[in-house]
Amino acid sequence: MIGTTGKYRLLIAEDDVSLRHIVSAFFIKNGFEVDEAADGIEACGLVMHNRYDVIILDIMMPGKDGIEVCSFIRTRYDVPVIFLTALGTESDIINGYEVGADEYVTKPFSTKLLLVKVNALIKRYKGLLVKNGRIILDELVIEPFKHTVSVDGNRLDISPREYDLLLYFVENKDQVLSRDQILDAVWGQDFIGYDRAVDTYVKKLRQTLGKASYHIETVIKSGYMWKN
Repeated sequence: MIGTTGKYRLLIAEDDVSLRHIVSAFFIKNGFEVDEAADGIEACGLVMHNRYDVIILDIMMPGKDGIEVCSFIRTRYDVPVIFLTALGTESDIINGYEVGADEYVTKPFSTKLLLVKVNALIKRYKGLLVKNGRIILDELVIEPFKHTVSVDGNRLDISPREYDLLLYFVENKDQVLSRDQILDAVWGQDFIGYDRAVDTYVKKLRQTLGKASYHIETVIKSGYMWKN
Protein backbone atom coordinates (compact mmCIF):
# COMPACT_ATOMS: atom_id res chain seq x y z
CA MET A 1 0.00 0.00 0.00
CA ILE A 2 1.45 3.38 -0.99
CA GLY A 3 1.95 5.59 2.04
CA THR A 4 0.51 9.03 2.69
CA THR A 5 3.41 10.65 0.82
CA GLY A 6 2.65 8.67 -2.36
CA LYS A 7 5.75 6.52 -1.85
CA TYR A 8 6.01 2.78 -1.31
CA ARG A 9 6.16 1.98 2.39
CA LEU A 10 8.83 -0.26 3.87
CA LEU A 11 9.30 -1.73 7.36
CA ILE A 12 12.83 -2.59 8.51
CA ALA A 13 13.04 -4.73 11.66
CA GLU A 14 16.67 -4.98 12.79
CA ASP A 15 18.15 -4.77 16.30
CA ASP A 16 21.53 -3.50 15.06
CA VAL A 17 20.89 0.25 15.29
CA SER A 18 23.73 1.29 12.99
CA LEU A 19 22.79 -1.19 10.26
CA ARG A 20 19.09 -0.36 10.55
CA HIS A 21 19.77 3.35 10.10
CA ILE A 22 22.07 2.73 7.11
CA VAL A 23 19.45 0.61 5.33
CA SER A 24 16.68 3.03 6.25
CA ALA A 25 18.60 6.05 4.96
CA PHE A 26 19.42 4.23 1.72
CA PHE A 27 15.78 3.41 1.00
CA ILE A 28 14.60 6.90 1.94
CA LYS A 29 17.19 8.28 -0.50
CA ASN A 30 15.69 5.99 -3.15
CA GLY A 31 12.17 7.29 -2.67
CA PHE A 32 10.66 5.00 -0.02
CA GLU A 33 8.72 5.82 3.11
CA VAL A 34 10.40 3.81 5.90
CA ASP A 35 9.40 2.68 9.39
CA GLU A 36 11.90 1.07 11.75
CA ALA A 37 11.53 -1.56 14.47
CA ALA A 38 14.25 -2.47 16.96
CA ASP A 39 12.80 -5.88 17.87
CA GLY A 40 10.19 -8.44 16.89
CA ILE A 41 7.50 -7.23 19.26
CA GLU A 42 7.73 -3.67 17.91
CA ALA A 43 7.64 -5.05 14.38
CA CYS A 44 4.41 -6.99 15.04
CA GLY A 45 2.81 -3.89 16.52
CA LEU A 46 3.69 -1.81 13.47
CA VAL A 47 2.41 -4.50 11.11
CA MET A 48 -0.95 -4.58 12.91
CA HIS A 49 -1.43 -0.83 12.62
CA ASN A 50 0.04 -0.09 9.19
CA ARG A 51 0.10 -1.47 5.68
CA TYR A 52 3.48 -2.09 4.06
CA ASP A 53 4.62 -2.85 0.53
CA VAL A 54 7.66 -4.82 1.76
CA ILE A 55 8.90 -5.96 5.17
CA ILE A 56 12.60 -6.60 5.83
CA LEU A 57 13.31 -8.78 8.87
CA ASP A 58 16.42 -9.73 10.74
CA ILE A 59 16.08 -13.22 12.23
CA MET A 60 18.04 -12.86 15.47
CA MET A 61 16.04 -10.17 17.26
CA PRO A 62 14.99 -9.84 20.92
CA GLY A 63 11.37 -10.25 22.00
CA LYS A 64 10.20 -12.16 18.95
CA ASP A 65 12.72 -13.38 16.40
CA GLY A 66 12.27 -12.91 12.66
CA ILE A 67 10.87 -16.41 12.19
CA GLU A 68 8.09 -15.70 14.69
CA VAL A 69 7.37 -12.31 13.13
CA CYS A 70 7.20 -13.79 9.63
CA SER A 71 4.82 -16.53 10.81
CA PHE A 72 2.66 -13.85 12.45
CA ILE A 73 2.57 -11.85 9.22
CA ARG A 74 1.72 -14.85 7.05
CA THR A 75 -1.36 -15.72 9.11
CA ARG A 76 -2.80 -12.27 8.48
CA TYR A 77 -1.39 -10.43 5.48
CA ASP A 78 -0.20 -10.85 1.90
CA VAL A 79 2.93 -8.72 1.90
CA PRO A 80 6.44 -9.46 0.60
CA VAL A 81 8.89 -10.45 3.33
CA ILE A 82 12.68 -10.44 3.01
CA PHE A 83 14.94 -12.00 5.62
CA LEU A 84 18.16 -10.00 6.06
CA THR A 85 20.33 -12.07 8.34
CA ALA A 86 23.75 -13.45 9.22
CA LEU A 87 22.30 -16.98 9.32
CA GLY A 88 23.35 -18.38 5.98
CA THR A 89 23.46 -22.17 6.18
CA GLU A 90 21.32 -24.20 3.80
CA SER A 91 19.02 -25.27 6.64
CA ASP A 92 18.61 -21.63 7.75
CA ILE A 93 17.65 -20.56 4.24
CA ILE A 94 15.25 -23.47 3.73
CA ASN A 95 13.63 -22.73 7.09
CA GLY A 96 13.24 -19.09 6.10
CA TYR A 97 11.40 -19.98 2.91
CA GLU A 98 9.28 -22.58 4.68
CA VAL A 99 7.90 -20.05 7.17
CA GLY A 100 6.92 -17.75 4.31
CA ALA A 101 9.81 -15.48 3.30
CA ASP A 102 9.85 -14.36 -0.33
CA GLU A 103 13.58 -13.62 -0.36
CA TYR A 104 16.54 -14.50 1.84
CA VAL A 105 19.56 -12.15 1.88
CA THR A 106 22.63 -12.96 3.96
CA LYS A 107 24.96 -10.45 5.62
CA PRO A 108 27.20 -8.86 4.48
CA PHE A 109 25.07 -7.64 1.59
CA SER A 110 24.83 -5.00 -1.11
CA THR A 111 22.21 -2.31 -0.48
CA LYS A 112 21.87 -1.92 -4.26
CA LEU A 113 21.09 -5.63 -4.63
CA LEU A 114 18.61 -5.39 -1.75
CA LEU A 115 16.90 -2.49 -3.55
CA VAL A 116 16.64 -4.58 -6.73
CA LYS A 117 15.03 -7.43 -4.77
CA VAL A 118 12.61 -5.06 -3.02
CA ASN A 119 11.52 -3.49 -6.31
CA ALA A 120 11.09 -6.91 -7.93
CA LEU A 121 8.88 -8.10 -5.06
CA ILE A 122 6.73 -4.96 -5.22
CA LYS A 123 6.34 -5.44 -8.95
CA ARG A 124 5.38 -9.08 -8.43
CA TYR A 125 2.79 -8.38 -5.75
CA LYS A 126 1.31 -5.30 -7.45
CA GLY A 127 1.19 -6.73 -10.94
CA LEU A 128 -0.02 -10.26 -10.19
CA LEU A 129 -2.78 -11.87 -8.18
CA VAL A 130 -1.07 -12.88 -4.94
CA LYS A 131 -3.06 -14.71 -2.29
CA ASN A 132 -1.61 -16.27 0.86
CA GLY A 133 1.86 -15.75 -0.61
CA ARG A 134 0.96 -17.58 -3.84
CA ILE A 135 1.05 -16.16 -7.37
CA ILE A 136 -2.08 -17.31 -9.20
CA LEU A 137 -2.14 -17.31 -13.01
CA ASP A 138 -5.25 -19.17 -14.13
CA GLU A 139 -4.38 -22.88 -13.82
CA LEU A 140 -0.79 -22.07 -12.81
CA VAL A 141 0.16 -21.44 -9.17
CA ILE A 142 3.63 -20.37 -8.03
CA GLU A 143 4.61 -20.43 -4.36
CA PRO A 144 7.76 -18.26 -4.22
CA PHE A 145 8.61 -18.97 -0.59
CA LYS A 146 8.59 -22.72 -1.32
CA HIS A 147 9.98 -22.41 -4.87
CA THR A 148 7.23 -24.72 -6.12
CA VAL A 149 4.97 -24.59 -9.18
CA SER A 150 1.74 -26.46 -9.86
CA VAL A 151 -0.71 -26.73 -12.75
CA ASP A 152 -4.31 -27.67 -11.96
CA GLY A 153 -3.16 -28.62 -8.47
CA ASN A 154 -0.45 -30.98 -9.69
CA ARG A 155 3.04 -30.06 -8.51
CA LEU A 156 5.60 -29.86 -11.32
CA ASP A 157 9.13 -31.25 -11.31
CA ILE A 158 10.83 -27.98 -12.24
CA SER A 159 14.57 -27.31 -12.21
CA PRO A 160 16.02 -24.25 -10.40
CA ARG A 161 16.93 -22.61 -13.73
CA GLU A 162 13.48 -23.22 -15.18
CA TYR A 163 11.93 -21.80 -12.00
CA ASP A 164 14.04 -18.61 -12.21
CA LEU A 165 13.14 -18.26 -15.88
CA LEU A 166 9.42 -18.72 -15.15
CA LEU A 167 9.48 -16.14 -12.36
CA TYR A 168 11.28 -13.64 -14.59
CA PHE A 169 8.65 -14.15 -17.29
CA VAL A 170 5.65 -13.68 -15.01
CA GLU A 171 7.18 -10.65 -13.27
CA ASN A 172 7.55 -9.03 -16.69
CA LYS A 173 4.28 -10.18 -18.23
CA ASP A 174 3.13 -8.55 -21.48
CA GLN A 175 6.66 -7.30 -22.18
CA VAL A 176 8.83 -8.51 -25.05
CA LEU A 177 12.05 -9.83 -23.47
CA SER A 178 15.13 -10.21 -25.63
CA ARG A 179 17.49 -13.14 -25.20
CA ASP A 180 20.16 -10.79 -23.84
CA GLN A 181 17.75 -9.41 -21.23
CA ILE A 182 16.83 -12.92 -20.16
CA LEU A 183 20.47 -14.01 -19.98
CA ASP A 184 21.40 -11.03 -17.80
CA ALA A 185 18.42 -11.48 -15.47
CA VAL A 186 18.40 -15.27 -15.11
CA TRP A 187 21.99 -16.33 -15.77
CA GLY A 188 23.75 -13.13 -14.68
CA GLN A 189 25.96 -10.67 -16.50
CA ASP A 190 29.03 -12.85 -15.95
CA PHE A 191 27.52 -15.72 -17.94
CA ILE A 192 29.91 -17.06 -20.56
CA GLY A 193 28.03 -18.83 -23.30
CA TYR A 194 25.63 -18.14 -26.11
CA ASP A 195 22.15 -16.66 -26.23
CA ARG A 196 20.64 -19.85 -27.66
CA ALA A 197 20.88 -21.24 -24.12
CA VAL A 198 17.70 -19.21 -23.58
CA ASP A 199 15.93 -21.07 -26.37
CA THR A 200 16.99 -24.39 -24.89
CA TYR A 201 15.60 -23.55 -21.47
CA VAL A 202 12.43 -21.99 -22.83
CA LYS A 203 11.80 -25.27 -24.64
CA LYS A 204 12.42 -27.19 -21.38
CA LEU A 205 10.16 -24.85 -19.44
CA ARG A 206 7.35 -25.24 -21.97
CA GLN A 207 7.63 -29.02 -21.68
CA THR A 208 7.53 -28.77 -17.89
CA LEU A 209 4.51 -26.45 -17.88
CA GLY A 210 2.54 -28.74 -20.18
CA LYS A 211 -0.95 -27.34 -20.76
CA ALA A 212 0.14 -23.99 -19.25
CA SER A 213 2.94 -23.54 -21.80
CA TYR A 214 0.68 -21.38 -23.98
CA HIS A 215 1.52 -18.43 -21.70
CA ILE A 216 4.99 -18.20 -23.28
CA GLU A 217 4.82 -16.61 -26.71
CA THR A 218 7.70 -16.46 -29.19
CA VAL A 219 8.16 -13.00 -30.70
CA ILE A 220 9.92 -13.50 -34.02
CA LYS A 221 13.38 -11.86 -34.18
CA SER A 222 12.82 -10.28 -30.76
CA GLY A 223 12.58 -12.87 -28.00
CA TYR A 224 9.73 -14.05 -25.79
CA MET A 225 6.72 -12.66 -23.96
CA TRP A 226 4.53 -13.99 -21.14
CA LYS A 227 0.79 -13.56 -21.74
CA ASN A 228 -1.99 -14.33 -19.24
